[in-house]
Amino acid sequence: MPPPAPNGMRLDDVRVLDLTRLLPGPYATQLLADMGADVVKVEDTGAGDYARHTPPVTERGTGALFDSVNRGKRSVAIDLKSDAGREAFMELAAGADVVFEQFRPGVVDRLGVDYDSVREVNDEVVYCSLSGYGNSGPYRERAGHDLNYVGVAGLLDMTRNGEDDAPRVPGYQIGDLGGGLFAAFSIVSALLSRELGNGGGEYIDVSMTDVVASFSQSVAYEALAGEDPRPGGTALTGQYPWYDVYQCADGQYITLGALEPEFWQAFCEEVGREEWVGEHMSGDPDRRAALREGLEELFAERTREEWLAELSDGTMTGPVLTPAEAFEHDQLSERVVKRPADAPPRVGFPAMGTDVPTDTDESVPGHGEHTAAVLREAGLDDDEVESLLDSGAVS
Repeated sequence: MPPPAPNGMRLDDVRVLDLTRLLPGPYATQLLADMGADVVKVEDTGAGDYARHTPPVTERGTGALFDSVNRGKRSVAIDLKSDAGREAFMELAAGADVVFEQFRPGVVDRLGVDYDSVREVNDEVVYCSLSGYGNSGPYRERAGHDLNYVGVAGLLDMTRNGEDDAPRVPGYQIGDLGGGLFAAFSIVSALLSRELGNGGGEYIDVSMTDVVASFSQSVAYEALAGEDPRPGGTALTGQYPWYDVYQCADGQYITLGALEPEFWQAFCEEVGREEWVGEHMSGDPDRRAALREGLEELFAERTREEWLAELSDGTMTGPVLTPAEAFEHDQLSERVVKRPADAPPRVGFPAMGTDVPTDTDESVPGHGEHTAAVLREAGLDDDEVESLLDSGAVS
């Protein structure tokens, strides 16, 4: 008997009202859209999502960030500060599975589109709030960006070689993207719970700072026990020379991550330094310093590409690539970089499976492009839609 047809990773019948902007929330809803969800992007009637106008700008005249995380969505423009606009939004919310907002705490209450208000028209809605610090705690109303969140969560302190170095701004937005990912995960979990009959609607409060803090598992035990892990002084932040980054002859860098004895032994044998095998996991700082110096001298003998050509897959080594190099690399190019024929390339859904959609909609919505169509889908007739357009409550 053949196995049942796969249907576990599609969200084709899920509608999401997306009130978010810039990067965190749109990244979350891009993941949902890539899984087949109907994401309706709710923008204001003025400039819309700020990311539409944030440099660098694509050949379409819109911000590259906007294009990257708003593919396959539909856009409606609604003035939520007007009574008519708020009523129009509630018409949409009545038929939605998810409402997702990213305002600072308290804003949705003032607008009248908070969870309790939406629940009056749709008691099975999954309502997610994503913010920098969450809806509780002394920082709940504090403004912030990714750099602020990673600073509060302890990550920025650990992003340096040692205490004498200044913290370095991470190359990617960890709080924004981690928060968006966790919001998407929480939304799908709540939808699954609802479908399994374990409850109706759900309110989800996601703090980007909390998510970054949850990434600290490798140092959390010591920190919570009253100790204070220091940058460069833990197993995964540069304490050990067999888990570090080394410069090659051409100025490029290579990673060495031989934490396990078998990988360290394989590395030592391949580079002809069998005498180093016994130095693995040495607790003597002087021996570790001597080994680090030896590794620095070794890697400086050849270019990055020469080392990559010589070292096997079993040595726990790899290149440090620029973003451009990374997306051209066969590994990423084959799995996560989408290159549709009729749209610019982008980073796609980061998982593969038997039923993960591959034919995703790559179109980018114009500001308010789908306002009239979505309102009609919600049950408004042509006269009602035209009245809202004429009043400026929608555009």
